[in-house]
Amino acid sequence: MPGPLARTVALVTGASRGIGKGVALGLGEAGATVARAVSREGGKGVAAPCDHRDDGQVRAVFRRIEAEHGRLDVLINNLSPNEALERRPFWELPLVAWDEHAAALRGQYAASFFAAPLMIQQGAGLIIFISSSGAVDYFFNAPYHAVKAAVDKLAADLAHELRSHGVTVLSLWPGLTATERVLAHSGKYDLSRAGTPQFTGRAVAALARDADLAGKSGRALRVIELAREYGLTDLDGSLPDW
Repeated sequence: MPGPLARTVALVTGASRGIGKGVALGLGEAGATVARAVSREGGKGVAAPCDHRDDGQVRAVFRRIEAEHGRLDVLINNLSPNEALERRPFWELPLVAWDEHAAALRGQYAASFFAAPLMIQQGAGLIIFISSSGAVDYFFNAPYHAVKAAVDKLAADLAHELRSHGVTVLSLWPGLTATERVLAHSGKYDLSRAGTPQFTGRAVAALARDADLAGKSGRALRVIELAREYGLTDLDGSLPDW
């Protein structure tokens, strides 16, 4: 039986691993057409390799979506630095740490830039930025926190500019998530409190089918609060300790 998002076309950036992969799986669980990893969950998988530092490659992905599907309903901006993150004061970090975070922000802006005309044309759409409470709290490092704050502000401003076109934009704050990166440094985290990447994916899928979603546009939303609102659980049937 087709899922509730069977007619939904979604693009998840950074979907090869981590929370991006979990979001792709969560959307696929609801039947959406998205990245390849969702095929086993019931959705339709479409691979789209892309270097988001190259605007030509990014543009080509959106042209392919338009040519093959004629629409784009959901964009998930989930780019993050490739290097492992470190809890160190800013003067002890290499300067490139700033560049890596800033490049991820720029990539999210570019993806939104190419997605907007498709969504404006159809008079509907959803753009979600994967952010974190680091936008307002200190728990990691200065470049990470600064860029998360910028992500939330970017989402709020895009929401303002796209509201009259029927496009909703918001940012999401997952809690501690058992991504490949976190598991590789498990000694630094209390994994008993962690959620799975697909838990965030389930929250995204619930947002995508919320008929009153426009009322949330421009906001930064905690995934755990959305789970309680929509009655969601993680894969084991529980809620993570967030």
